[in-house]
Order: sequence, then C-alpha cells, then structure tokens
Amino acid sequence: MKTQVAIIGAGPSGLLLGQLLGNAGIDNVILERRSAAYVLGRIRAGVLEYGFVDLMREAGVGRRMDEEGLRHEGFEIALGEERIRVDLSGRCVLVYGQTELTRDLMDARAAAAFPTRYEAANVRLHDLDSRRPYVTFEQGGKTVTLHCDYVAGCDGFHGVSRKSIPSECITEYERVYPFGWLGLLADTPPVNDEIVYSRSPRGFALCSMRSQTRSRNYVQVPLTERVEDWSDRRFWNELGLRLPCELRDKLVTGSSIEKSIAPLRSFVAEPMQYGRLYLAGDAAHIVPPTGAKGLNLAASDVATLYTMLVGICRNRRDLSEKYSATCLRRIWKAERFSWWMTRMLHKLDGEPMDEKLIGAELDYYLHSETGKRTIAENYVGLPFDRLE
Repeated sequence: MKTQVAIIGAGPSGLLLGQLLGNAGIDNVILERRSAAYVLGRIRAGVLEYGFVDLMREAGVGRRMDEEGLRHEGFEIALGEERIRVDLSGRCVLVYGQTELTRDLMDARAAAAFPTRYEAANVRLHDLDSRRPYVTFEQGGKTVTLHCDYVAGCDGFHGVSRKSIPSECITEYERVYPFGWLGLLADTPPVNDEIVYSRSPRGFALCSMRSQTRSRNYVQVPLTERVEDWSDRRFWNELGLRLPCELRDKLVTGSSIEKSIAPLRSFVAEPMQYGRLYLAGDAAHIVPPTGAKGLNLAASDVATLYTMLVGICRNRRDLSEKYSATCLRRIWKAERFSWWMTRMLHKLDGEPMDEKLIGAELDYYLHSETGKRTIAENYVGLPFDRLE
C-alpha cells in the first residue's frame, strides 16, 4: 500500500485532518487500532471554540453541527451562593457533543470513500527520519506495509506515535493533579441555560450539557474514589450540595447513561515533530478539562498541520520546520489558562494563605471588567495559527 499521508488514530483530530487533506486532493489513509463502534462510543467533551466550528465547516461537515449545536455567548462561575456571568464579548462557543462530531466526520469520510483501516493491530512506525517512512500493521492475520511521505500521529496520549520518537529527541513536561472528575451523563434537562462552574467548600462542580434534554455534570473527587461506590442518588445529592441554592432547587435528577472518573493532568511533549512524523492532539499534549481546551487544541494542531502539509505538497518545504514551534506557542497559552482555571476553582490541600490568595485573585478577575474580558478571551479561544 502507498499513500501521501498516513494518519494514526481515527479520533476527531485524525478524522478532521483526513477530511481536510482528502478534500484538498492529498491521499491519506487512517489506521485505528479500535473498532469504529468503540471510537464512536467514547464520551468526551463538547464545547467547541469558534475556530473549531469554522474548521468543521471548511471540511464540509458542519451542517448538523450548525443545526443542532447550542450557541453560548457566556458562562457562569459560582462562588458559594454568588453567581457571576462571564460574557464572551459578542463571540461564542458551540456546545456539540464529541460523539456527534465524530459521527459526522465518519459519515463524511465514508461518503467520500477515503480509506480507513479499523482494528489495525500492532501498528509500528519505521524510518521516520528518512525520506521514505513506512508503517506496518496487522489485519486479518497478515502484516501490511503502508508506504507514505509523511505520518500524522493523532492516536492520543497512550498511542504509538509519540513513543516512536527516540527519548533523547523529545522532552516531556507533566503535572498530575491529586483529584479527578466524576462525571455523569443523563437524559435530564440542564440546570442552567449556560455552563456553570461552581467553587464550594465541598469541592468543585461543573454543570454542562449535550443538548436541551441531555446533561453532563461533574464533581471533584479524590483519585482514591471508585465509580462503583457512587450511586446515581449519591452523585446528584453531592452535586446539589455544591451548587447555589437557586440552582439546586432547579436540579432535575435521573438515571445515568454513563458514569466515570477522569484523572486530571497537564502534559506537553516538545518538539511535536521528528523527521517526517508530526504529532497532533492528545499525542502531544493534555490539559485538565476545566478550561474546555483539549478538543480545541487538537483542532488548532490540525489546522496548522493541514495547511503545512498542503504547502509541502506544493513545494513549500520550508514550512516543515515551523510546525512544532507554531503549535507550541498556542498550546502553552492554553495550558496556562487550563492550569489557572483548575487552580482557581478546585479545592486544594494547600496552606491557609494559598486559599486567601486564590480568593483575592478570583475577587479581582470576576469583579473587574478587565478581568472578565481576559477570562472570556481565553475561554472563547485564541486564533488558530496556520502555515501558508
């Protein structure tokens, strides 16, 4: 087999990159170790920056997103009983579940007959620092070789792509937080029209949604907690105790569709390229979900990588050297914002003075128009960087 770009991973970043490249006439093959049903069943984030929304439209897969996505021009931060709205200053984010976004991308790829190999086992990357890299994988009891010009590593934090870079050629930065998010998805109406982040003495809570009839809510828990110890009733009770009374009184409870605990970490690998391998999304970086940046950072990587690959295929070889540095400028800013939101809104086991300083910082940012504009600018998303 031969293609121009081998894309490792059929999550949103791999699918979006493949669709953009295919539409531009650049051959690509996606390899995914899981089944299509497994990929589609993942429950993930659903707050899209407008840069992501525009990229979906550019890829020709924005119709259902535009019809069903919920446009939000602000969000709330609750401090105890006080509710403070952060206006996004005329801009907006779009709430549209990752499952639906992935379905749209899968359907578009199938309709265009762009090739995807699901359940590709034992994927290995070879000769990445040469002019003729190739990928091997196993399928149907046979070993298949895929020759390519470039490899896009979109296979997540635990994937093979980043691990294929020699350790002496990459530096990893990581912070693991001592708590996680217990999330519950239910067919219940959201407690509020806009997303609510709540900081309470009992810990952090988040009230989000996937639609007008489906809610996604979270509470901060220690990493020692187990999902099976949390009945639906216990979750809803704890969530209510962490919300202002007026929201608690509006809370509609119901049976969970899905319930899980997600650990929180900040992680960046740099550089994001080695030879003809380019990392994108969770393969290169992880952010705590507090700032709603994980999926959006993956999209910004895709925008940069797509325009770079198009340029290279049109003999702009100089663009290759700029990929990692261009992405990392935006990534570190998003890491900073996600770290700040996490530190400000969660219950931390720090010194009493730390709590006082956090309180003072929140008081400044949330009761100052300048402070709220700074939060809004970061939340709605910094511009995507392209290489053209």
